[in-house]
Amino acid sequence: MVDGYSLEMTAKEIDGLREAAPLIRPDTQIAVTFLPGEEIEQRIEASSVVRELGFEPIAHVSARRIRSHEELDYYLSETARRAQAKRIFVIAGDPPEPEGPFEDSLQIIETGLLEKYGYQVIGVGGHPEGHPNVDKDALWTWMKRKLDAVRARGMTPLIVTQFAFDDDAIVEWLGEMRRRGIDVPVRLGVPGPAGIKRLLGFAKRCGVGASASVMKKYGVSITNLIGTAGPDKLVDNLDKKLGQEHGRVRLHFYPFGALSASAEWINDYDARHS
Repeated sequence: MVDGYSLEMTAKEIDGLREAAPLIRPDTQIAVTFLPGEEIEQRIEASSVVRELGFEPIAHVSARRIRSHEELDYYLSETARRAQAKRIFVIAGDPPEPEGPFEDSLQIIETGLLEKYGYQVIGVGGHPEGHPNVDKDALWTWMKRKLDAVRARGMTPLIVTQFAFDDDAIVEWLGEMRRRGIDVPVRLGVPGPAGIKRLLGFAKRCGVGASASVMKKYGVSITNLIGTAGPDKLVDNLDKKLGQEHGRVRLHFYPFGALSASAEWINDYDARHS
């Protein structure tokens, strides 16, 4: 189930990536997020280090955090040049008001800059547990528009989901997507091993469902916040429930600042199940 996994890091985690690198399989795809409090140069440098260490960088663009067309052009061109990045993940982002001219990820795709600078695989977001600010039907409509726009420009679309704790919700969402005729490969977001309080904090911040019943399925009691939790149960259940009808699916791990711990968990899980 963990074959061909990908990981996520922030632009400030270069030292953590260097430390974790011996534990991570060569050519693993590693996404560099586009978070507030980080500069464009930090993001470009982080993607460059991903490449330097023998991994495949996935740049991120948060549309509402881009301050100008010139900033977007510089970021995309330099990430392609210095990190040889061919993959990118495009989202709208969290700010309620755009910081520049872009309000959503479709506008980024439609600039023509992605194909101009040689990006080949374009990731867009998926939300198995829904989105706090967008209704379900609108999410499907927007997804199809973005996937169509990527294909129309000669690039390959990919869906990367927000992390989730509920395997039933993930499997149901995948099934609905395939029934809607969306045959794009999917990377399912999985939380890496972390402290229980940290997991719940990230879930709340990201609008992810973390009710008592869902967390119990995941293997956590929210009445006892001591200790750590890993995705063993979630990944086991996904492995059992996903079939050919769910299409091409791989896992994308959110390490929450603990790249080494996630890489160690993946290696251990693989050893126990191979």
